[in-house]
Parts: sequence; C-alpha cells; structure tokens
Amino acid sequence: MHFLKRIGIDSYMIMLLVTVLLGLLLPAQGVAADILRGVTYWAVALLFFLYGAKLDSASVRAGLLNWRLQGLSFAATYLVFPLLGLIFAALFGGLLGPQVTMGVLFLSVLPSTIQSSIAFTSMAGGNVPAAICSASLSNLIGVVLTPALVALMLHQGGGGISFDAVIRIGMQILLPFILGQLLRPLLGEFVKRHRVLTLTVDRGSILLIVYSAFSAGTVSGLWASIPPKSLIALILVMLVLLALVFGVMAAVGKLFRLPYEDRAVMFFCGSTKSLASGLPIATALFPAATLGATVLPVLVYHMAQLLACAMIAQASARRRDRAQVVTVG
Repeated sequence: MHFLKRIGIDSYMIMLLVTVLLGLLLPAQGVAADILRGVTYWAVALLFFLYGAKLDSASVRAGLLNWRLQGLSFAATYLVFPLLGLIFAALFGGLLGPQVTMGVLFLSVLPSTIQSSIAFTSMAGGNVPAAICSASLSNLIGVVLTPALVALMLHQGGGGISFDAVIRIGMQILLPFILGQLLRPLLGEFVKRHRVLTLTVDRGSILLIVYSAFSAGTVSGLWASIPPKSLIALILVMLVLLALVFGVMAAVGKLFRLPYEDRAVMFFCGSTKSLASGLPIATALFPAATLGATVLPVLVYHMAQLLACAMIAQASARRRDRAQVVTVG
C-alpha cells in the first residue's frame, strides 16, 4: 500500500475504480436508480454550496497581483486546452465514437483541479498562493464558462443545449454556490474547521455521480456499443494528450521566463482538469443514458494526471533538495 501511495494511487482512486466496476456489474435500476438520482442531485448542490462557503476571496485577490501568471494559466485552461481538444476530436473521433469524442471535448473545457494542483505545486516547491488563486479562479469562472463552451462546441457540431439544461445548471450549481458565498461570513470558519465534512461531501458526491453514470450506461446497453478497441484507443489518446499538455506547459513557462516557482503553478494548474467540477456539470448537461460514455475520458485523464503529476512533483522536490544541499555545501 505504501508503494501505491508513492506513485500516486491512494484509497480514493481505488474507490473510484471499484465504483466504476459496481456500475458495470451491479447497476442501480428502477426505483433504486430514481432514488440514486435524487440523492446525487442534492449531494452535488451541497458540494457547490460548500465550495462557495469556503472560497477565500482574500487569497484570490492576493494571487491576482501576479497578473502575467494568472493570464497564462487561464489561457492554458480555456484557450490552449480546448484547441487541443478540437484537434484530438478531429484526429481520433472516428476511432473513439461520437459520445466518447464529445467527452474529449468536454474534458478540454473543464476548469483546473483545486486540491490536486495546489498539493502538487506545494510538493514541487512552487508558488502556493498563486496556485490557490489560479485554481480557485479557474473553478469559479468554469461554473459559467464550461457550459458556455460546451454549448458552443455542440452548436458547431449541429447540436445544442436546451433551456432546461441551463435551468439545471443554475439551480443545482450556480444558486448553491452563490448562497455559499453569501453565507460565508457565518459558515466560513465552520467549514474550514470541519475539513472531514467537506472532503466527505466532495469525494462522496463524485462517487455517487460515477456510480449513477455507469449504472445508467449499463442499463441502457451503452457499453455494448463501445468496442474494447475504442476503450484501449481512448486510454492511449488520453496519455498522448497528457504528455502533449505537459510539454506545452513546460515550454510556455520557459518561453515567458517565469521563475521556477511560477513555472510549477503553470505546469500543474494548466495541465490538470477537475473531476470534482466536471462530473456535476456533466450531469446537468448530458442525458443520463449517454453520461457514462461522455465522462469516461474525464475519468481516464483524471487518473492519469494524478499518477503522472505525483511522480513529477516528487522528482522536482528531490532535484530541489539536492540543489539546496549542493548550494549549502
């Protein structure tokens, strides 16, 4: 178990994999599926309420002073990544199939991770306050920008997002988030003191969404329409995308001559995509029957990014420790 933690595989990632298997082998059906959808809806609403209650506006203001880094990080998340998503969809769409390809596009417009990118930046010796600002802003803006970009991509592809989907986004995600921000003076300290509560809601809601999505896919017969070669192709495509994004983020940091601490922020915030924000948004945008296939690229990329970033952050920390020892000596 210690070895698994060293390479980035923790108990939560194992629970994600087990939840996927449960959705495939023991899917919720009938009344159980209806109850699951209701519980998942309110869990997601509570999740975004807590996001709003714990978002520290002071950290955001402080990080905004580093405008060049924040601008580059924002461009990486919402300009460079979506462009790569469109390119990969065009190149591999025929191989992956329409629903999985839609998932690749959806992945490309998601905000950055919050906990993971900040933790990896800290581990690598980067600029933690700037990472907090970048990740928080990415998710705050992403609540509105991600659905808008998905709507734009669907419209160009001949589809669209219904008015009902917009209402669901507002009621399930935006409204709880705004309420959380308004009540932050009353609840902010409570939420900070009870990290186990927020962590449980965060991870629990994701597990519920994953189980619900994969159950719906199993019941509808969706997985039978995705051949094994497409799944293998998806894993390979996601690994290539991750490697390419890593290269682009590292190159941008050097091109703009950012200090090492800011390059770490650029690398980890610019290359990661949020499962926590992505899955709730997906439940409001996409039909339940095809949701599993749509979020599949997000799950694959998420697990790959955690493994790769953990190893890179640990290697960066070791290099910095050796450099400091040489300097002192």
